[in-house]
Amino acid sequence: MTRSPGPLHVLSAAVREGRLSASTLVTSSIERLEAANPDLNVLAEATFDEALGAAAAIDHGKRPTGPLAGIPTLIKDLEDWRGHPTRKGSLALRDVAPATSNGVVPQRLLDAGAVIVGKSTLPEFAIEGYTANLLTGVTRNPWNLDLSPGGSSGGSAAAVAAGLVGVASATDGGGSIRIPASFCGLVGLKPTNGLIGRWPAHDWIDYSTDGPFATSSDDLRLLLDVMAGPIAGDPTAPTRAFLANMARLDGRPLRVFAAERTSPFGPLPSGVETTFHEAVDAFADVMKATITWREPEGFFVDGDPDLDWFSVTTAEHVTSLGRAWVEEHMGEFHVSTQEFLTAGLDVTAEEYLNARRRRFRYVRTMDELLGDDGLLLTPTLASAGYLADGRLRADTDVHGLPPEVYSTAVQNVTGHPALTFPFGMLPTGLPFGLQVTAAHYDDYLLLDVADLVEAAYPWARSAPGYESLATVLAS
Repeated sequence: MTRSPGPLHVLSAAVREGRLSASTLVTSSIERLEAANPDLNVLAEATFDEALGAAAAIDHGKRPTGPLAGIPTLIKDLEDWRGHPTRKGSLALRDVAPATSNGVVPQRLLDAGAVIVGKSTLPEFAIEGYTANLLTGVTRNPWNLDLSPGGSSGGSAAAVAAGLVGVASATDGGGSIRIPASFCGLVGLKPTNGLIGRWPAHDWIDYSTDGPFATSSDDLRLLLDVMAGPIAGDPTAPTRAFLANMARLDGRPLRVFAAERTSPFGPLPSGVETTFHEAVDAFADVMKATITWREPEGFFVDGDPDLDWFSVTTAEHVTSLGRAWVEEHMGEFHVSTQEFLTAGLDVTAEEYLNARRRRFRYVRTMDELLGDDGLLLTPTLASAGYLADGRLRADTDVHGLPPEVYSTAVQNVTGHPALTFPFGMLPTGLPFGLQVTAAHYDDYLLLDVADLVEAAYPWARSAPGYESLATVLAS
């Protein structure tokens, strides 16, 4: 079965060919944002007048008309956009000065012809798997307004899934692309660390990366092509010559492993377990592969990457913000931020360095498992969803989500690429995301796998009750 091209392909081609004006496309996006934002709360900053001016410049031949010509875009409010404050969802940064330069990915999106219509919401400092903070409030999932779109790129994912914009930037230091992509029915990629050049250093130095999500696999490929490439200052970035020769799916036999978890955090919730096993069976049929199951006990024998992730990221975040500044502003932070950064204040140098050393063992374990042609299937999340404000249940206080909810940190620790795509539905009415992890720099192989899965099991290109942005062409 062949699906129609994704909305980014369709709309950008229409703008480049003069069948659709960038102004019409951006105006439609603004109207959708104005109508949906009171329910979803995806905007950290609206810049509609500026966007209309940029769209008019495209229509008059004064701006680039590249692969994202005229596409309405949101920038996650963790990333710098020149002339606009980067508040990172924090009351403590509510009066921060505007950025003086563009981040790597925002600049590459602009160079490709994207039109920025605003900045998207996130949890404070991007540290949580749900999107709520004291500065902009609670962001909701278009598939179920009671539930979270995930985080930390939750505002971006909710806006794309609802057809409000074509592109919204995202980052991933512990699952922040894959978690909201999963809960919002998108296909999303945490690329091999370094594939998308990083500058300046992230708060979580080696774990964080930019990356794309989209409503279709071909649009995901387009976005990765726009974003990928080295940048001066990133010691992990491969050369462009290397990128040109990255692996593609070539009919070779793939070894496919599956695991409910990679850390011994107990059984999956029943609804997640059932949907995951159904997805694994369907995936095996699509790929004509035999599945080898792995148990979480003994997956990593030299420690636990999920727990070490917490030690490293909390300590690095305190250092990035500055210990004195963190202690001074602690009372202004969201309760989950307070817990996260307080933990970081207590991490000793020995604990931090031991966790950093164990990282090499975790990478070796994954490298030996995946080899040159292996794939690992896991649930993207070990949860069927949680309330929009981050509570697991209505009768509990708001705190950070427990580690057993997540299945995404190990790939940030080891640097392997991981892709999530919709593959079934959960009892809560949210999409289920199947996560596929591959060997380092097999990112395009993962995109080829997504093409095959989407062709066999096509997913919705917008949440129920919302329209794909591509419908602008039919109006």
